[in-house]
Amino acid sequence: MTEKCQAVLFDLDGTLIDTAPDFIRIIKVMCAKHQHPAPSDTAIREQVSAGARAMVKLMFGELANVTEDDPTLLAYRQEFLDTYEADICVDSRLFDGLDSLLKNLESRGIVWGIVTNKPRYLAENLLDKLQLTERCAVLVCPDDVKHTKPDPEPMYLAVARLNEQLGRQLQPENCVYVGDHIRDIQAGNAANMRTILAAYGYIPPEDQADLGSWGADNIIHSVAELTALLGDWTDALADT
Repeated sequence: MTEKCQAVLFDLDGTLIDTAPDFIRIIKVMCAKHQHPAPSDTAIREQVSAGARAMVKLMFGELANVTEDDPTLLAYRQEFLDTYEADICVDSRLFDGLDSLLKNLESRGIVWGIVTNKPRYLAENLLDKLQLTERCAVLVCPDDVKHTKPDPEPMYLAVARLNEQLGRQLQPENCVYVGDHIRDIQAGNAANMRTILAAYGYIPPEDQADLGSWGADNIIHSVAELTALLGDWTDALADT
């Protein structure tokens, strides 16, 4: 990396926080309520990063090909979000090793934040319950922008807010973005950030063989690999 790494930005679900256990629990509750067969735990995990509509379509296969504004789909989506909001953080946790990674970044004066397609009211609730609110330097959600990932607008906004808060002059090329979905990599690349694909995240098997085509600067398969990679990139900053 030719530029010093001064900020690390993360996608939320499937990259920073393992939220799948709570989604699995909630989907099973909804399926039981509607007397519908529940998908497998693995199938649910693979759809988490694709968002609420994808998980609703997974639950109710008859909705697989409807338009995004289909009334039945939207009604189930709202029920899903309401159920999730009411019980958002029973089993969700930082992925193993990430708390230590974040503490290491903090000790070096390297800020970290989140750019997610999760609605703000849910993201803030989740971070609060995991006691991450005060540690997270910036949170950018769909509510904050006109164009969500894969558009680079959220990435540029994250940098602008960091500069406002910290009195720094960060540039996107001084930032790393870590995500587990192709739109994460596309958004980071479009903003001229260094991109890392978290292959330990919620990636369907049909995409696993083609991860190299997503265009990430690096692909990592564990938090240990991410820690080592970020350590290499941030050593120069720690010494200044």
